[in-house]
Amino acid sequence: MENKLPYDINSAESIFEYSKGLLGKTLRSFVADGYKPKKGKGGIGQMVENLYFLLETNNNPEADFSKAGMELKCTPLKQNKKNNLIIKERLVCNMINYCEVVNESFDRSHFYLKCQLMLILFYLYRKDCDNLDMKFVFSVLWKLPEKDLLIIKHDYDVIIDKIKRGEAHLLSEGDTMYLGACRKGQKGDSLMKQPFSEVGAPRRAFSLKMSYMRTVLQYVIDSGKNAVANFNVATKQVTSLEELENANFENLVAERFRPYLGLPYGEIARMTGVDISNNPKNKFAMIANAIVSQGKCANVNKAEEFVKAGLTMKTIRVQANGTIREAMSFENIDYLEVAECGSWLDSRLYELFSSRFLFVVFKELHGGADDYVLDDVFFWTMPQHDLDDAEKYWKHIRKNVIENHISEEYWWKASDRKKFHVRPKARVAMDLAPTPDGGWAKKFCYWLNNDYIRTIINQRNDGRRE
Repeated sequence: MENKLPYDINSAESIFEYSKGLLGKTLRSFVADGYKPKKGKGGIGQMVENLYFLLETNNNPEADFSKAGMELKCTPLKQNKKNNLIIKERLVCNMINYCEVVNESFDRSHFYLKCQLMLILFYLYRKDCDNLDMKFVFSVLWKLPEKDLLIIKHDYDVIIDKIKRGEAHLLSEGDTMYLGACRKGQKGDSLMKQPFSEVGAPRRAFSLKMSYMRTVLQYVIDSGKNAVANFNVATKQVTSLEELENANFENLVAERFRPYLGLPYGEIARMTGVDISNNPKNKFAMIANAIVSQGKCANVNKAEEFVKAGLTMKTIRVQANGTIREAMSFENIDYLEVAECGSWLDSRLYELFSSRFLFVVFKELHGGADDYVLDDVFFWTMPQHDLDDAEKYWKHIRKNVIENHISEEYWWKASDRKKFHVRPKARVAMDLAPTPDGGWAKKFCYWLNNDYIRTIINQRNDGRRE
């Protein structure tokens, strides 16, 4: 059988070269008489194996092309209203068996053995389109970079440690950077047994986050080719391979802030070479960026590690009386995305709120004196009970978008004290965005309430005092 294959099954490069013949085509072109199409999300991958690579589908825990040490992954893209291709979903790698995974080291794990080298085939998803008629657009031979593997190994250890504490039911994608433990199935599905607790846990799978997959897609688009291998990737980074070999990313970042804790922001600006002589509005963010990046980039939220992780740095100003100076804004609401997405877990807002945050806290010593000092730095993930409230927030937004009720009178307001609210950002208040009915509406933004941020800071301070 292997001798008759139109590629060398022992060679990742040969398989990659052969994959290019699928690009611009659908599986309909390769259907033989009597073939029974596979349904569901996993059906496309199975059919690519059967129809194009001429392999039998099996449940072998090894990589699909085990002799080449390479896994086959088919993942959907969608086209937005601007005709840009965007990532539709995270890349699910393998299911997590809570009782077995606690006995696997990272370098012997199913994830590592299967996914360190992947052939990723991107296809264009179209609603109500048969799996046989989805067109393949990109082929990527993706070897997880050595530096990414160090971060992913730490992510894996974080997930396993939580399971070993009997907290598999408390896992969150916000616990980690690149490798997530994503929910599988629907609410109400039967729970899985976990080894160190009697509490059942929802089904989860190891996955590469949407933020990570966006960087893979962007790499392909930037190459100008429809088939590419990632063996020479140059991007803006804030940590080095050598640093990550000796410490995890979060500890590295925290250590960079340590020498400046308790110092006035003006003194920190001088020490880090940040020019705030014109008193810029974003001076606190400028200072925080300089510390994290060690002067390498002006906005760490655009650095490789932050982009791949969906990690966001936010500065918070606590006034002398303990109140929070400003609510926290996020991106503008994409009305088309909200209307098209029928699942909270697949929504852009879920991705935003379930991601990890780096909070840099400046505290005012005396009211009105502009004498803020760097008080604290910590990583934070929104807890599940707050994500449950965020789901209600999203559903309320979605209902109003679908009903074309896009104005202040319909949104949650800060005065409602519901943790989240909707309002415009001042500089874009008059800008318009497309709506599902083909019209245009004022841009509104996702926000966290001041009092919710204050609760987060108070809980953090309570933990520091213990």
